[in-house]
Amino acid sequence: MDFIILKDVTKTYPTGVTAVSGLDLTIKKGDFAFIIGASGSGKSTLIKMLYREEKPTSGEILIGGVRVEKLKNRKVYKLRRKLGIVFQDFKLLPKLTAYENVAFALEMYGLTKDEIRDKTLKALDLVGLKDKAKSFPDELSGGEQQRVSIARAIVNSPKLLICDEPTGNLDPEMSMEVMKALEVINELGTTILVVTHDRDIVNKMKKRVIKLDQGRVVTDSEKGTYTVNEKR
Repeated sequence: MDFIILKDVTKTYPTGVTAVSGLDLTIKKGDFAFIIGASGSGKSTLIKMLYREEKPTSGEILIGGVRVEKLKNRKVYKLRRKLGIVFQDFKLLPKLTAYENVAFALEMYGLTKDEIRDKTLKALDLVGLKDKAKSFPDELSGGEQQRVSIARAIVNSPKLLICDEPTGNLDPEMSMEVMKALEVINELGTTILVVTHDRDIVNKMKKRVIKLDQGRVVTDSEKGTYTVNEKR
């Protein structure tokens, strides 16, 4: 079942720069895909359009049947409730524990304390950090901090998890910790998109690989690779 559909999507910024040009892409429900390409290839613009930080100049974007570019600004929050977003910098609140950082994402939904506790502990358990619930960010490794940020992103059971360079600040061992956590989440049915420059991770994971160049999809391979001569 197609979950994300982009049809002839173009994004031209007011500066005149066209970051995405006539892009067509389909992501099936439950897919795990890497998005790669050189700097300026359109990766960041693509994912920003998916969570409606940017709107396309033309074309159609559908997520779960919802026309993203047609959403009124006051309804964008409904889309984002169905998404989880993970960034390169962990964006954890330093004075809150791992548990509190994850629980904080639920407090706006009016859940009971018991509901928040159950969902938070489940999310931390999924990323292998239930035993670190009382730890503060500065007591955690970089990989553990990123896994807390993933737990926070999935605590509300999103249909789609978007990760923008999630291993950019991590060493290879910590990067694999993060990828293994994402794989567990994907196996439970969440669709995952990972924008990355991390060649080793892409090659080890053997997932779908979508390469962008000048705002278009130039290769799209199941169990693809990030080859040695690939431009970063």
